[in-house]
Amino acid sequence: MADRLICEDIFELAGRVPAGRRLLGLDVGDKTVGLAIADPGMTVASPLWTLERKKLAPIVDAIAELVRTEQVGGIVAGLPVSMDGSLGPQAQAVQDFTTELAGRLGLPAAFWDERLSTSAIERVLISEADMNRKRRKQVVDKMAAAYILQGAIDAVSIRRRMPPA
Repeated sequence: MADRLICEDIFELAGRVPAGRRLLGLDVGDKTVGLAIADPGMTVASPLWTLERKKLAPIVDAIAELVRTEQVGGIVAGLPVSMDGSLGPQAQAVQDFTTELAGRLGLPAAFWDERLSTSAIERVLISEADMNRKRRKQVVDKMAAAYILQGAIDAVSIRRRMPPA
């Protein structure tokens, strides 16, 4: 059942999310999961928090509460695609985690190429926010989740504005 919740792409996911529902963005790492949320109009992604990735159950519980209170209708997970476009072991781990999460929550999910997202966020936090290493470590995952989610919702927005072919 969980596999049917995984969408082919972000455009399929956008079509499956009911109007007024939000998208949840995930940056899934080995040690943490960064979370971000889109506004109901799917125009702006905002960072939320970072969860420690020890056991799945507490993560599911925390996200289930968020889904309920914030009316989340779908999940966008950053997929760590290699620079050559291939999918390695970390990408498979993200796919497995997201498939399991989507199944437990009963939400559709899609993946978004996250190449260089953490690097981009690190550069901004260093050059523009002048954050030290300790503070960057506290915020980088949730900021990366917002960066990933913003890219996905921007792509959907652009496609919706395009005239039909």
